[in-house]
Amino acid sequence: MSLGQHLVELRKRLFRSGLAILVGAVAGFLLSEPILELLQRPISEIAESRNASLNFDTITGAFDLRMLIAVYVGIILSSPVWLYQVFAFIVPGLTSKEKRYTFGFFFSAVPLFLAGCAAGYFVFPHIVELLASFAPESSANIFQARYYFDFVAKLVLAVGIAFVLPVFVVLLNFLGVLSAKAILKGWRVAILLITIFCAVATPAADVSSMFLLAVPMVILYFTAAGIAALHDRAVARREARLLTGDVGGATA
Repeated sequence: MSLGQHLVELRKRLFRSGLAILVGAVAGFLLSEPILELLQRPISEIAESRNASLNFDTITGAFDLRMLIAVYVGIILSSPVWLYQVFAFIVPGLTSKEKRYTFGFFFSAVPLFLAGCAAGYFVFPHIVELLASFAPESSANIFQARYYFDFVAKLVLAVGIAFVLPVFVVLLNFLGVLSAKAILKGWRVAILLITIFCAVATPAADVSSMFLLAVPMVILYFTAAGIAALHDRAVARREARLLTGDVGGATA
């Protein structure tokens, strides 16, 4: 494909992804009220021991928040579509065998992304309660609605994307770009980067929440390395059989 054809293909993939997100956003807007109630649960628990509330500081604040919820929910609900578009954009430049790998990894990426979003949602109440606990008992915790939701949404999406990264590591191995030896060789750097990511995504003081995110990510990394090692071993055996066959044929 020429550069112009690649740009046309990219535009088509982006349009389909945007349309899927728009459809998901409509569903997200309809679900925004129960979602907002779920997100307010940590604030309700804080309010049992001290004054705490969600604050809308503008006239349009409540509507703007509903729209923001709709967009983020649309991104999550449409993840099978836009993840597929990402993989499909790569497919034209691959061989038929590599295409099978790509679509196989697509079906792994979607559940991992959703599992990562669920993990982010699981830890966020603990983070909110921990950060609120630093305020003096005599003070009031007034959470600005837009900032509060931005914090939660970015945490959930960041963890979802982080859970998908091991899939790309295995994909690069199957495409012959990255060996299992190279993946294992960089395990110290990988654990350091995972720890830094989890420390940024969660408060530094909340060690338990950081480990709740870091442990499954480290497990996924070494799982990816294990799958890559098995694949490299299978490729080596196949090449050895071919070489043995060639040598035997040459000898005969």
